[in-house]
Amino acid sequence: MNTEMAYLLGMICGNGTVEKNKNETKISISIPHKKLRTDEFHDVKLYVKASLDDINKIIAPLLSTHISIVQLQKVTLITFVKPNQDYTIREMMRLLGGSTSRKNMRIPNDIFSATELERKYFLKGLCDVTAYIRRSNYYFEKYKHRVYIEIPNNWYLVIDIANLLKTLDIPIQNIDWAHPNMRDGFLRKYNSGNKDFWKKEHQIKIWANEFRQIGFGVRHKEQALNSYTEELLDGLKKENKESDYTHKFYWEGRSTKKRKPIHPEEYSTVLPPEIRGKHYESWKDIARDLGYGDK
Repeated sequence: MNTEMAYLLGMICGNGTVEKNKNETKISISIPHKKLRTDEFHDVKLYVKASLDDINKIIAPLLSTHISIVQLQKVTLITFVKPNQDYTIREMMRLLGGSTSRKNMRIPNDIFSATELERKYFLKGLCDVTAYIRRSNYYFEKYKHRVYIEIPNNWYLVIDIANLLKTLDIPIQNIDWAHPNMRDGFLRKYNSGNKDFWKKEHQIKIWANEFRQIGFGVRHKEQALNSYTEELLDGLKKENKESDYTHKFYWEGRSTKKRKPIHPEEYSTVLPPEIRGKHYESWKDIARDLGYGDK
């Protein structure tokens, strides 16, 4: 393991696909542009294009092959092909455990036992293709900025990310689970006929200042992170809040719950077996049942 491999694995786990035939393996990574303009009205595609040089410097020496980069309106595609017998490919396949898409990717065990710097590089790679920070991501007060990591469908990857962040002493502020009790807790959408409304992506939310030790490799995201972190810290100072206000894991604070009615979709086969058929009134209880907690 090294930082280059850790970063590339993070990108693949976050938003990659693996296609293997008899002789070659093709790996594709998508960097989405959720918005075409940053909060400061800069062109996101230009920022991503500039960042690709930095990304290329990390992964090119590891791959020693042609890397195809195609920019579309809402996504940038990074693709490379190598022989199945190539050492780097064989090592990546071993670490990924045969997974072929972000729908079934898990964080390799080797990452959890890697150095602190390698774990950070893995998360940076993953967040360059899954995370974003925008002014609208605040928590009640407009200075309380957060990074959102979006993971579609893959419940266990969310828990893996949470536990890897834990090894780096980075708390999660909230996980907005794609669960009927969380996304449609009072059945408003369900009763209006939109029964699948809750089937969205999971969102891991982290205070900007806590996330800064990971950072982004994509320039416009890193610039926004630094700017919003300073706003957050200035806001905390003005309100005379303690410097460790944001540094709290969910099991270290108070827990408040809203009583919610039973949702018919609690038995959906989309839900993992560990939580299927259970009723939840807090994101924390789902996290605990899936394996993210104080132990």
